[in-house]
Amino acid sequence: MEKQMSEQRIDPAADGPVLVVGATGKQGGAAARALLAAGVPVRALVRDPDSARAKALVELGASLAVADLYDADSLVRPCTGVRAVFSVLSPDMAHPEADAERTHARNLIPVAAAAGVRHFVQTSASGAGHHLTAPGWEEGRWDRSYSDLVPPISDYWTSKEEVNDLVRKAGFPAWTILYPATFMEMFLRPSVYFEGRTSNRLMAAVDPETTYALIAVEDIGRAAATTIMEPDRFNGVELQLAGDVLTFTGIAEVLSRAWGERILPPELPMTAEQALARGMVAPIVQASEWNRDVGQPATPEQFRSFGGDPLSLEAWALALAASR
Repeated sequence: MEKQMSEQRIDPAADGPVLVVGATGKQGGAAARALLAAGVPVRALVRDPDSARAKALVELGASLAVADLYDADSLVRPCTGVRAVFSVLSPDMAHPEADAERTHARNLIPVAAAAGVRHFVQTSASGAGHHLTAPGWEEGRWDRSYSDLVPPISDYWTSKEEVNDLVRKAGFPAWTILYPATFMEMFLRPSVYFEGRTSNRLMAAVDPETTYALIAVEDIGRAAATTIMEPDRFNGVELQLAGDVLTFTGIAEVLSRAWGERILPPELPMTAEQALARGMVAPIVQASEWNRDVGQPATPEQFRSFGGDPLSLEAWALALAASR
């Protein structure tokens, strides 16, 4: 989305804290760390204040707000007095019948709007909103699942876009939607992308030459902090986030160089059934098929056009190796 950008930035410590929903997870944790590093007060929404991850946030300087996203009333106090919300909402794969992502959004977003939150930043997934034009969508091609416990990928995309639409229509003075690509951290072993989770051979339910858009989780956090500190500039912006675009063959080459070990590409293109038989979980198989036939719109160039400086996979992998 094209936006006229200004250079206006808010005082990091002005106007109250930012509520980070999902602060003990990957994206929320990265957002909380980036905000705190920039001097922005953080109120972290947690279910268990005694968890190790919650305590780690307190050590970094965050305050905690205890609430349950299934209980709208419990969200009123955490949303009161904050200038912005960074929201990570996800399906509950263990309890798909709960329709967690939609339910949580229908609770959180109206409460935040009623509390006077001025800027709502939702993190979604690269591809949300593009699903209706996917090949075979109208014919129901994406309505099948490889597990009775996992909804079809059509429901994943429909849920994401319904949440995004709630954000757009809630009446916030400013709103932003981030669309991150596949996390680079997905290639940290044990990983569903490695045979046996811990071997040195990558596994893919698609042709190894299929391209994947990739993003480091810390770059999602930095993007969140930037949008929150510049609400006028990012009002109405829907920003695709990627730091690299590579095939599985390219991923193997990059990780081999960076980690000083031989990472092997997938042996052969596999069918979904073969991938499942070799231990790949159903949601990743479904996502792999989607990526092969539809793809993700995120590119590093789009991120950079808004001033981002994302890590390439090689830079991310080298930094990880240096930290060990």
